[in-house]
Amino acid sequence: MSKILALDTSSDACSVALWNEGTVTADFQMLPRQHAQALLPQLGQLLADSGVRLEELDALAFGRGPGSFTGLRIAAATAQGLALARDLPLLPLSTLQALALSAQKKYFARKILTLLDARMDEVYWCAWQAGSGAPQALIEESLAKPEAVLPPELGEDWLLVGSGAVYSDRLPPVLRSQIQQEIPELYPDAAALVYLAAEAWEAGQAVDAAEGQPIYLRDQVTG
Repeated sequence: MSKILALDTSSDACSVALWNEGTVTADFQMLPRQHAQALLPQLGQLLADSGVRLEELDALAFGRGPGSFTGLRIAAATAQGLALARDLPLLPLSTLQALALSAQKKYFARKILTLLDARMDEVYWCAWQAGSGAPQALIEESLAKPEAVLPPELGEDWLLVGSGAVYSDRLPPVLRSQIQQEIPELYPDAAALVYLAAEAWEAGQAVDAAEGQPIYLRDQVTG
């Protein structure tokens, strides 16, 4: 069994979660532009409430993107700093997959379209197939104009989640006609990320602290 601490600051939300041998404890707060000040105290409080010390952890996980440039930098730097201080491995994980897993768990969706507002009139997106474990990507995570978002498989109802849902009226008509529900208020969450982390840990996917880098999906970054 394992103990894994996960954190995500890829959006306006700031969230942390602890996987403690199969039991999950989490904290999620909407804290726009306050991640740098709030994250470490939030992590410390979660560990204190759980009775777990940093030196007892097996690994640290963080949302590696895509998402807010500043938020991703904060998450990566915090995770790297803690990992280096305690000689812990890292698990950099997809924020879009964490978002899809939240949708899978909360809404029992089978086909999930994750869209995050990337600003500059674009979205970060991916399409997912729900399964018994983590949702599986049907296409590579991408940055695109809303008009260019088109999953490789159509033919059944899709659940659209994430802040990029504000662009739903600009999606291709063939896709819009198959979207059953839109949930723009669903955010990437460490509570979902930590489940992905537990799977990744068991699969031997942890990396050294220096290798845990954010993924932006664009060269020119904002926010």
